Amino acid sequence: MADDGGARKYSCKTASETLKWIHAIIDFLRPYRFFLDAHVVSFFKDRLWEAVDKEWMDCLRKEPAEKLLQIPSGVVQDHWPASLKEFVLTLRSLSLPRDQADLQEAFPGVRVAPLNSVLAQGMNQKKKHETQALAGVIDSIARRVGAHTVVDVGSGQGYLAQVLSFEHELSVIAIDASSHHGSITDARAKRIEKYYAAKKFKSRSESRGFCIPKTVTCRVLSPAMLKDVSSSLRQVDELENPTLFRGNTDSKPLAGDLANESPYPSKANDKSTMVLAGLHACGDLSVTMLRTFMECDEVKAVISIGCCYNLLSEEGIKEGNNQFGFPVSRGAKCANLQLGKNARDLACQSAERWRGLGEAAGLHNFELHAFRAAFQMVLFQCYPEIITRSPAIGRQGKALRRQHHRRILECNADIAQTFAQSDCSTYSKNPLLNEHSSYPKSANKDANSADRYSMFVKFCKSGLGRLGLCVPQDIEFSRLWEEAEEFSELVGPYWTLRAALGPVLETILLLDRLLFLQEQGNVLIQTVLLPIFDPVLSPRNVALIAEKV
Repeated sequence: MADDGGARKYSCKTASETLKWIHAIIDFLRPYRFFLDAHVVSFFKDRLWEAVDKEWMDCLRKEPAEKLLQIPSGVVQDHWPASLKEFVLTLRSLSLPRDQADLQEAFPGVRVAPLNSVLAQGMNQKKKHETQALAGVIDSIARRVGAHTVVDVGSGQGYLAQVLSFEHELSVIAIDASSHHGSITDARAKRIEKYYAAKKFKSRSESRGFCIPKTVTCRVLSPAMLKDVSSSLRQVDELENPTLFRGNTDSKPLAGDLANESPYPSKANDKSTMVLAGLHACGDLSVTMLRTFMECDEVKAVISIGCCYNLLSEEGIKEGNNQFGFPVSRGAKCANLQLGKNARDLACQSAERWRGLGEAAGLHNFELHAFRAAFQMVLFQCYPEIITRSPAIGRQGKALRRQHHRRILECNADIAQTFAQSDCSTYSKNPLLNEHSSYPKSANKDANSADRYSMFVKFCKSGLGRLGLCVPQDIEFSRLWEEAEEFSELVGPYWTLRAALGPVLETILLLDRLLFLQEQGNVLIQTVLLPIFDPVLSPRNVALIAEKV
């Protein structure tokens, strides 16, 4: 029987509670530093499984992939060793909750409506879900603080900016480092404008109207830069679109399990006020938003959903930067908290995505990781100088997955033909037709191993080609694969145990940012960490929301 337990016993309503939570995570992670520092591509070369409790690995190597894939979500099995169950459940209790919050409860009156086909053009399901939910939250907060200008930081192709502008009738400044993105945003906005102008004309609406988002191409390097760009463009917008800047001060306090309830009323309408918003602003950009919020009086609220933690600058890791992206709070700095790039990259792992893979996809994932780790042995033997450059060979998974599915279809077709005249019960029970197989099982173990070996050779040749390297004439692929295959069944257990650390690592990164705001004693700030997206659709779903009160 599975247990998804692990009752959460931590809170972050105050700075002292947040710091206590951070220290609890630090203390827990200390014995498992080997997971955080591991280069998983060196799984076979460095025999990484030997650092893990042998009793855990002996237990998990016998588990079906379906059970392994549930480990990052905090699901344990009754027959597991007590220490393994404690590890998984403690990780769950130390992690922020991820189930999507009830936005109507958190922001009474929030307007989250499905996007029309014109606004949604070009968006995939994930982007539509994120944009309509976040736009509603931003609109609710902007009205509460009396702000008419939203600065969309790291705006990409302008999807969020355009929904805010046309659907919620807010003045929007869209900032992105890519001029190509800016051009796409402008062109797309002009097409959308025609639709809304016609719609307004037909309905003879007396709404205050809308304007195309102002796009700015620049790389935001500091809070001062973000402040100057935003303030100057807001002033231009006020002159060009005076009808947009009319009062609306509907006020409701922030809500949510992790919110700081506030007795303070909302601010009166002020034309100079702005809201900073960032949907998956990469690396240090999310932290720059928080610093700008604190340093710029005109910015009354910030809504930040972080991403790409591996791109964060880290104190003690990257030199030549006085304002690091991590840690940012005094409390975390005093705790000598240091993660490193591998751990920050691990923070991007999604428990929900792992759990939703399914048996077949999960096993195939483990197989690809085994191929990549075995390929590292090839590089180490033939091109050791390449290893020091941390080579990236791109994602070969899609091509291999297509081959994998084609092999299943071909294998099943052959078997179906063979058994066409056989007894139906014999045919239906034949393991060769099991849809949950990670690859088409051959008639015996040797043939099955040969099939995997063939895929490994293709993987290696493709990887060498992507790196611009020749296939060495004297390379013994068979010997290297034989060395790796003996321990390949340990890849799944190791990978899922390590992935289980992802949610708690993201938690400590977000708590550090929250604590940074809570430590600002000179300004009254209302803060909340709230999961506003469905974590299956959008794994980076926790928004850090702060308002000056």
